[in-house]
Formats: sequence, C-alpha cells, structure tokens
Amino acid sequence: MEKTTEKIIKILEEELIPAEGCTEPIAIAYAASKLTDILGHVPDHVDAYLSGNIIKNVKSVKIPRSNGMVGIEAAIAMGSILGDSSKELMVIAHADTNRLDEVQKYLDEKRIKVMVNEGDVKLYIRLEGTYNGESATVEIQNYHTNITKIVKDGKEIKGLSCDEVCSSDVMTDRSFLSVDLIYDLAKTIDLSLIQPIFEKVIAYNSAIANEGLTNTYGIAIGKTIKEGMEEGVYGNDLRNKMASFASAGSDARMNGCSLPVVTTSGSGNQGMTCSLPVIKFCEEKKLSHETLIRGLFFSHMTTIHIKSNIGRLSAYCGAICASAGVAGAISFVDGLSLAQIKHAIETTLGTLSGVICDGAKSSCATKIASGISAAFDGYYAASKNRKLEFGEGIIGKDVEATIKHVGILGQEGMKITDEVILDIMVKNI
Repeated sequence: MEKTTEKIIKILEEELIPAEGCTEPIAIAYAASKLTDILGHVPDHVDAYLSGNIIKNVKSVKIPRSNGMVGIEAAIAMGSILGDSSKELMVIAHADTNRLDEVQKYLDEKRIKVMVNEGDVKLYIRLEGTYNGESATVEIQNYHTNITKIVKDGKEIKGLSCDEVCSSDVMTDRSFLSVDLIYDLAKTIDLSLIQPIFEKVIAYNSAIANEGLTNTYGIAIGKTIKEGMEEGVYGNDLRNKMASFASAGSDARMNGCSLPVVTTSGSGNQGMTCSLPVIKFCEEKKLSHETLIRGLFFSHMTTIHIKSNIGRLSAYCGAICASAGVAGAISFVDGLSLAQIKHAIETTLGTLSGVICDGAKSSCATKIASGISAAFDGYYAASKNRKLEFGEGIIGKDVEATIKHVGILGQEGMKITDEVILDIMVKNI
C-alpha cells in the first residue's frame, strides 16, 4: 500500500498544476517562449503546426493579460515576446502589459502562419521559427508541457526540457486506478500528504469563482444563477449554489481573467469543476475541513481515473468526467455507502456522456452548470438507492465497466464527431 500511495501522490503532483489562462493557448505560449529562448530572440516568423483539438480549444478563448486578445496567433505572440518559459503553464503570469503594443505590432505584421498538423496525436504543437538566418523548432505532444523535441539549425538538442529522454509517455501509469482504491485511500491516506496540495486548490479555485460571481465575464452563467436565486427565479438551494459557484470560475477563466487555477488532467475547467462544488457542498453542510480535503481527493482522483480512459483532448466534454467525480465525492463526504457512491458516478456518466467538447469558450461554463446539476441529481438519487441499471445505454455491469465504456465512447465513438466539430468551427458559416 505504501508504494501505491507514493504513486498516487506522484499522480497528484503531475495532474494538479497551477495555470493562468486556458491550458491550450497557454501551452502554445509556453512553446513560443521556449522558441524565443532557443533562437535567443523573438522569431522573425513562426510556422505553427497544431492538432485539430488544440486549434478548437484556442480559437475562441481570451488570453490573460492581453487586453482581450483571442486565439492562436495572440498566444504565440504573447509567449514569444512577453513569456517566461521557466514558469511553464504560468508562462505569461508576469507579462509586462505595458508592452502589449509590441505584441499587437507583431500580429499586425502577419509573422505567424497556422496549419493543421495531420496525425493521430490529439494534443500536438510544433512551432518552427527563424531569426536572422537561424532556425529552431519546439514540439509538444500529449501533455501541455511535455516538450518532445527541440531543434536548433537542423540539430536536435537534448536536455533542455525532457532531460535525458524526450518521450511522449513521461507520466505515472494510471491503469491501476479504480473507484474502490480511490475510496479506500480517501478514507485512510495520511492527511499531511495531500493537505498542502488541496489547500492550494481551495485558495486558487475559490478566488476565481468569487471573481466570476462578482464581475461579468462572457455569458456569466454562474452570476446569472446566483442572481436568479436572489430574485426567486431559481430555488435558493444547494444544487443551484454548487452549479453557480463552479460555473462562475469558468466564466472568468474563459474570458481572460488573469487569476490562476489548479488544473486537473490538463484542464482548468476540469480542475474547477471537480473542486468548487465539493467546496460549496461541504461549506453548506458545515462539514469538517478534513472531510473537505478527503472529498477533494476523491473528486480529483476519480476525475483523473475517468479522464485517463479518454485521453487529454477529445470530443467528449471533460467537465462531464469531473462532474461524475463530484457526484462520487459529495456522496462520499455525506456518508453514503461505496455502492451508492458508485451508483452516483454511473448515473452522472449515463446522463451526460453525449455532451461534446467544441472548444474552450464561454459555453464551457454553461456545460459545467449542467454537469454539476446532474451530479447532484445522481448523488441524491443514490441516497434513495435509485440508479441506472446494467444494460441501460452505456451503463456496464459495474462502475469500472461503465468508465471503460466512456473511454471507448470518447476515444473511438467520437472520432468523426471531433472532425465534424473542427470542420464547422474552421468554416464558421
């Protein structure tokens, strides 16, 4: 069990990463900043080869500290000119906003060309840049900061980011995860091992949620639900409070708020979705802080477990994976049995597994609101011993079978969906 705990902590360290801004444009900005480092100067020109999933997740999202700039070219320009690659997913967290005129000039000069990379890797970024006759390439695959290749003037450079080995498989194996294991660890793991991680989750993610509830970002669905409760349009109940709190964070983040969040499975939206409703649930129920920490552990690890079956990017909305984690977590902290917890997870997955990912943008927040409402319904139905039955749609013989079915749906069933979504977004008719 000791070795298992060590692996779990390693997974948490790999997955729960602070990031400022949506992780896909920030990964591009990180690659661009690294490209500047290799060339020793901002590139004269950049050719960007990106997977379809990267393109759709960058196309419509605002870049933090850019005064509202949107899209791939803005991410490259911000990273190249103002980025600090040593900060990884916080690459533009300390960007000098007094220099935004330089970024705009770079964009106006049309120095960046964007192309779709043909290949099977869902998360793929390759930036090829030139400066004063010299050339450099930075390639990222599979994970947002996983630099797999750096080339300078035709020669591959080792040891700049990936140390001795540049590999697309650098993260701890997750295949041993199960709801049973996560449940047992959530009950027994030494609190001191996980508390520092989740204190940061609470602080960062709550701050951006409160920002989203206070100010108007995008569609402002979190703030809208809050106002609806205050005005009597919505019921002022726990279900709506959880949905409002969770979606408000996404409202802010998708629309350029510069506050950082703690991500999960490479996504800030997933990180907020699987934490903020649990925080609100425990607060409203007046549960202990230890219970909250253990509940957050359950939610994040379950989300990681489900998402690992799907992959980093797909046409399957990651917020639904996180909502299923929430359904299990609030069942866990409320003292439901392991069987009931599994039912809550399955009901959520069986309800909303058709929700598509059509890129990062304002509607991520509305999907989160729907996901959390479904998670609460799954939890409450489970508390009454009501559940979806084996054979009903994608529901398997047990929770692990259902999670595997979700993985098949996300990886195989939605391949053509991914292509159609990207085609619609690129044509934009």
